[in-house]
Amino acid sequence: MGKYFGTDGFRGEANVDLTVEHAFKVGRYLGWYFGKEHKARVVIGKDTRRSSYMFEYALVAGLTASGADAYLLHVTTTPSVAYVVRTEDFDCGIMISASHNPFYDNGIKVINAKGHKMEADVEQLIEDYIDGKVDELPLATRENVGRTVDYAMGRNRYIGHLISIATRSFKDKKVGLDCANGSASAIAKSVFDALGAKTYVIHAEPDGTNINTNCGSTHIETLQKYVKENGLDVGFAYDGDADRCIAVDDEGKVVDGDLIMYVCGRYMKEKGTLNNDTVVTTVMSNFGLYLALDEAGMRYEKTAVGDKYVYENMVQNGHSIGGEQSGHIIFSKLATTGDGILTSLKVMEVMLEKKAKLSELVKPVRIYPQLLVNVRVQDKPAARNDEDVKAAIAKVEEQLGNTGRILVRESGTEPVIRVMVEAENDELCSKYVYQVIDVLKAKGHVVG
Repeated sequence: MGKYFGTDGFRGEANVDLTVEHAFKVGRYLGWYFGKEHKARVVIGKDTRRSSYMFEYALVAGLTASGADAYLLHVTTTPSVAYVVRTEDFDCGIMISASHNPFYDNGIKVINAKGHKMEADVEQLIEDYIDGKVDELPLATRENVGRTVDYAMGRNRYIGHLISIATRSFKDKKVGLDCANGSASAIAKSVFDALGAKTYVIHAEPDGTNINTNCGSTHIETLQKYVKENGLDVGFAYDGDADRCIAVDDEGKVVDGDLIMYVCGRYMKEKGTLNNDTVVTTVMSNFGLYLALDEAGMRYEKTAVGDKYVYENMVQNGHSIGGEQSGHIIFSKLATTGDGILTSLKVMEVMLEKKAKLSELVKPVRIYPQLLVNVRVQDKPAARNDEDVKAAIAKVEEQLGNTGRILVRESGTEPVIRVMVEAENDELCSKYVYQVIDVLKAKGHVVG
C-alpha cells in the first residue's frame, strides 16, 4: 500500500484526509499520463455522498486542464464504471466513493483499461506528483483543452448488460432491495422491474448524508425485518457503491458472501461451469463453508483479505467465482470486480433454475460461531512473531483439530492484532481467543 492509495483507492474524510486539491492533482496526472500520445478519454462515476459532486468537479478540472476528455456517468455503481471502461475503449475510469464508509468519508478509485484496479506503479506515480516529487505538468491550451461529456448512456448500457444476464423471467417473485441510499438507488429497481419481479425497495432516497446510515449490507437487520413483514421470497442489500451484496432468505435469515459463494459455486459445478471445481475465498471465510465445499466435492483457495487479492488469484489460475464474506463476489466470466446487483441476479438464477427457496439452498452449510477480538499492541510484527505467542496459537490449533480454526493476523491500517476463532460453540470461541490474548498480555505486547 502507498501513502495515499490503499487496497481500495485513495480514501479518507472529505476535505480532511482527501481534499479537492488531491482530486485535482489526481486528474491532472491521469490526464497527462494517458494523453502523451493521444487525447485521453476518462470515464467518471460517483456515489451519492454530498462531497462526491465536489470531487467530481475537481477531477474534471484536473483532467481537462491536462487535455483529457472526461465522460460523466453521474451517480452509478463501481462495477458499472469497470464495465464501461473495458467495453468502450476508455484509457481509464474513476469511481468517487468510500463504499460502505459513513457519508463524510469519500474515496477515489482508479480503474485501468481492462476494468481492473489500477496498477500499483501508476498509483505510486500519482502519489509522487501529489507530493511534489515530479516536475509540474504542462497545461493544455487552445483547442487542446479537454472537454466534459454527459455519458449517462454508458450507465444505461450497463443496465442492459445486467438485464441480459438473467436466464429467465422473475415474474411473480417478490424481491426486496435495500439500496443503502447509495449508488444502487439509480439502477437496481430498473433491472428487477425489467425482469418482471414484484420489486419492493427501501433506502433508495439519497440526500447526500444518509448513505449507509442504518441501512444496506452493513445493517442487514433492517432488510431482515422488511422481508419477514412483507412475506418476500428474497431480499438483497447493497453497500454505498453497490459492489457488495448480502442476501436475506425467505425465512428472514442472513445469507452472507460465504453462503452466496456456496449456493452459486455448487450450481456452477452441477452445470459444468465451475472452472477447476474451485471457489476462491479469503482467510476470513467461515470454517463451515470449507466443510460444506468438501462435502460437495469442491475445492477452494484462500487469499489475503481484499477482493483485489481474490481477483488476482482468479485471473492467475482461471477460476470462475470468488469473493469475501462481506459480499464482494466476483464472477470472472461476467465482471472484473465485485458487483452487488450482478450477484443478486446470479442468486435469482439458482433459485429459479433449481425451483428452490434460498433457505433450502443454504441448508447444507453450517456456519460456525466466530469470535474476533482486536488487540491494540505496541509493535505488530514483534507481537505476531513472538515465539510464545506462536506456541499459544499452535496449541489452540491442536486443541481445535478439525472442529474449528484460529486466525491471528496484523491489521493493515491500525496498530492492532486480530485474533479470530471459529469453533463449535461460543464458549469455545471465547476460551481459545483469550488463551492467545492472555499470552500477548503476559509478554507485554498489549497497550492499555
